[in-house]
Amino acid sequence: MFKNLSSYLASRPIQALLLCTVAILHCPNIAKAQTPETANIPAGSKRILFLGDSITHAGGYIASIEAALRIQAPNEHPTILNLGLPSETVSGLSEPGHAGGAFPRPDLHERLTRILDLAKPDLVVACYGMNCGMYYPLSDDRFAKFKAGIEKLHQAVEKRGAQIIHLTPAYFDALPIRDRLLPEGLDEYRQPFAKYDDVLEAYSKWLLAQRDKGWVVLDVHGTMKSEVAKRRNEDPNFTFAGDGVHPNAAGQAIIASPLAAYWGLNLDPNGLPTHPKAKEIFQKVSEKQNLLKLSWLSATKHIRPGIPDGLPLEQSAEQAKLIDEQIDAMLK
Repeated sequence: MFKNLSSYLASRPIQALLLCTVAILHCPNIAKAQTPETANIPAGSKRILFLGDSITHAGGYIASIEAALRIQAPNEHPTILNLGLPSETVSGLSEPGHAGGAFPRPDLHERLTRILDLAKPDLVVACYGMNCGMYYPLSDDRFAKFKAGIEKLHQAVEKRGAQIIHLTPAYFDALPIRDRLLPEGLDEYRQPFAKYDDVLEAYSKWLLAQRDKGWVVLDVHGTMKSEVAKRRNEDPNFTFAGDGVHPNAAGQAIIASPLAAYWGLNLDPNGLPTHPKAKEIFQKVSEKQNLLKLSWLSATKHIRPGIPDGLPLEQSAEQAKLIDEQIDAMLK
């Protein structure tokens, strides 16, 4: 036998190649570096539109998804648009005194046709429900309006030949605002009902039941609720949302997880993809999404006060292209 492995391999090039191949296959880290996983986004999804309320408008979970797509599916490169609008519902309902009486809650269906006409998405991801019950107790009438609004959205998207993914509403956390909550049995709620998450639980169960009709529905609500319960075993005061409604960055990462899992995307507990420059890529994606978000909200003529005007679409597209080039440089 050869006493010197290097001399043996030098004399047997084919055996050397086979030995290196076996070493790579049996070393997970090397194999992963050589063959990055791909994402399972639907074929033909060149333009992906996210719709929702202020939780979607904040955009953390969408930036996590796009950053992971850029890393795991660099050849796909879909355009991702966030047209989430704060305060919005699909139910068309608005509680008395919303926003201090300044304006009623916007209704998605007032602007949906304009959005679909201009954006022409191949795929829509929609997350509604948090505002749709107006922070009142569960009622048949309000529940019926939520169901009708979701079904109308679903049909409008499919009528355009696009696909739609529904996300169940985020978790309403009563703990951090327990001193402000109101009991059952009132005629009017200018502050949230104490058990409002029971309403969101009902909305979520109905949405999940639509899987029986072939809908794609991912459970954000159950994922968040379970995670909060787990963390409260260690910290009884833990919360993702100091105001009970709007998740912080860690909460946005949890919202991203069902869609990331569905598409085969790798995200860590902070919502960052697997890459040495993940944080920088996430920040650049967020910068681009915020730029495009305001531009598209303006172009599609939403009617909610208090949203800054965006740049004209052509101008924002040029700036977004420059940011994409910066991201591509990081990926190389």
